[in-house]
Amino acid sequence: MTQATKKPANLSVNAMPSDGYVMAVDGKLKARYESEGDAMAAASKLKQSYPVVQVAVYDAAQRTYTVVGSQEK
Repeated sequence: MTQATKKPANLSVNAMPSDGYVMAVDGKLKARYESEGDAMAAASKLKQSYPVVQVAVYDAAQRTYTVVGSQEK
């Protein structure tokens, strides 16, 4: 599998990541990404498809969440 087609890593249920960026859906950590841009793009795409769910990106190094809002058309 090439770097361009590599899927994001799945997380363990009880482990908090110490590096990278993680997409959180309804408060649950779902997929880990190496860059903030990749995580934000995936989160934005999910939020556009499912505007009711709460989507955020967790920065493991800073230990902060960035909420992703839906774009009104």
